[in-house]
This record gives sequence, structure tokens and C-alpha cells, in this order.
Amino acid sequence: MGKALSALFSSEKKNAIDIFLDFEKAVPTTENEKRVHAEVAEYMKESDRILTEISQFKGCDEAIRKAITSPGPETEKTAWDAIVPSVDTLKHFFDFSTSLDQVLPKLLLALFSGTVDQNLSGQQALAKQLADILDFVLRFDDAKMINPAIQNDFSYYRRSLSKHKNKVEVKIKDDLANRMSLFFAYPTPMLRVIIETTVGMVKANTIQKAEVVAGFALMANICLEMVETNKFTNAATNLFCLRAMSAAIVLVDHLDDQGAFHKKTPVHVKNAIAALKTYSGPSGSTDSLLNALRFSTVHLNDADTPQPTKQMLA
Repeated sequence: MGKALSALFSSEKKNAIDIFLDFEKAVPTTENEKRVHAEVAEYMKESDRILTEISQFKGCDEAIRKAITSPGPETEKTAWDAIVPSVDTLKHFFDFSTSLDQVLPKLLLALFSGTVDQNLSGQQALAKQLADILDFVLRFDDAKMINPAIQNDFSYYRRSLSKHKNKVEVKIKDDLANRMSLFFAYPTPMLRVIIETTVGMVKANTIQKAEVVAGFALMANICLEMVETNKFTNAATNLFCLRAMSAAIVLVDHLDDQGAFHKKTPVHVKNAIAALKTYSGPSGSTDSLLNALRFSTVHLNDADTPQPTKQMLA
């Protein structure tokens, strides 16, 4: 990455990062940035609706319970009629996730191929969109993890499918139901999608691992620096930065052979943890972000992770 990035990756955080990403006002400038931005914006216009749908997802627990405890044509039909629109909503989530592996590579190639710091600072609207995706992923997965009705509804649908698929028109049949089941089986399904998509790009040599690791590490460090130096007065923007930072750290941990927590990590990880633990803004808690670092990473408990870092997340 050269000297331009080496100063930004001091694990001691001796050097301030001289990059500001204007997440509140950034607009695309070049023709290429405008093209990629338009494609990503078309995809992301559904994200707010999906977050609303998953946060309001109630499930069909009562109808399912009656069908199980008092089985019969009437209770089973009532449960099926209730479960079908519920599963249609889950398919909406699944469809959004399958499109993510088409749109994310466009951003990664634009931002992380070549000189990463220049790409980020020179294409701030795309950097904001990448942060939007990272923010969305953590918010979706948080909502999914605390809502057992999602798994319960879909499990009942799969068990009941054989009874109904020959009687009525069924949109979500066995093959699709199996793929959806695998998606929802993961505690953090959207995070898994972006990890697997990025790893797939690296394995296919579409993008270099070193560039992607450097890119997500720099993204995390910039977001941290902007919060620490009060670049934004809006509490919601600061929490947005912390979410993007946390997701970027998780990605570094999955992509880099040594992870994100070792002594020479390019991420200012101790400062990031401290920022999450001390955040007290009115826009929301950072407990779920700390949990993402605890439970969605793979290298936290490695032998070469410094003990003070482990203790910060104990």
C-alpha cells in the first residue's frame, strides 16, 4: 500500500487520519462514480422498508400453537393462511440478500482496487454507500437475532409445505424453501452474505486480499477518527459511523489471516472498543456493536490477541 497508508495503520494510533468522509453531504462527482452510485442507490432504496418490516415482524405463534396442540383441518388451515403472508415477507428479506452479492462487488472494486485512501477520499458518495450497507447489515441482523418468530414461522412453513403444495398454488416451493432455511439459520445472515461475497471475490482474484483488508481497516479507522474528533454534531450520524466501523472490523477479522485483534493489526481496535464502550449518545445503544466484535469475529480468542484487548471485550 506504500507510505501513504502506512501512517494510517499505526496500531498505537500515533497519527491522526487526515481523511474526512462527509457522510451527511457527499454526492458523486465523476461519471464512473455517478454510474456506480446510481446502481447501488437503486438497490438500496428497499433497505429502509426491509428494516421496518423486520422490526415490526410479529410472527404467527398463536396460530401455530393451536395447529400443533389441536391438530385438524380447521386449525391447520388457519395456521397456513396466517403463515403464507409471513413467509412472503421473509422471502423479501432473502431476495434482498441475494442481490447484495451483485451490488457489493461494484463498490469494493471502485473503492478498494488500487490506492485505497485516494479512492475513499475521492469517491465519498460511494464510501457513504458502503457505510450504508455495513450499517444496514448490522441493523438487520440485530433485529433478526432478537426475533425468534422468524425461525419459528419458517420452520412451521417447511413442515407444512408437503400438506399444502398440491392443494393450493405455492410460490415458495422445496428448493427455494431449503435455500431460505439455510439463510435464516445463521444468527447474522446478512453479515454472512457480505463476508462470503467478499471472500469469493478474493478467491476468484477479482480483487486482491491485501487491498480489501487495507480498505476495510482504513474505513474502520476513518469512522472512528470522525467520532473521536466530533466531525458530526448529529448523534445519529455518529452512531452510523460506529456501526460502519464495527462491521468493517468484523470483515477485517474474517478476511485477514491474522484477524483484526493481533498486535500489528492495521485497525485501531483498542480505541474502537473504547469508543463503543464510552458512547452515550441519545440515538441508541452500542451494546449490539460490542457483541458483534465479541461473537461475529473469529480471531478474538487467538493466542496472539493481546490480553488487554480480550479483557476489554470480556
